[in-house]
Amino acid sequence: MANFLATGVPILEIGRSLIVFGALMVVAGGAMLLATRLGLPHVPGDIVLRRGPMTFAFPIATCLIISVVLTLLLNLLYRPA
Repeated sequence: MANFLATGVPILEIGRSLIVFGALMVVAGGAMLLATRLGLPHVPGDIVLRRGPMTFAFPIATCLIISVVLTLLLNLLYRPA
């Protein structure tokens, strides 16, 4: 029983999930750095407020675009038969 948590989930499964999540974070970070160099994150509709030394950015349009793209992609990949 040493290989299971109190919830019954194998520790090996949790470890693999953490590795996959970490790899996805590295890929997402690299994509963000690449997008910044290409000038892609500046979408009309994003809110940017600058007051003195503070800057607040809320990318509403970017969030909507990512949401639509991921929804379409996941619906195509995981469509029930």
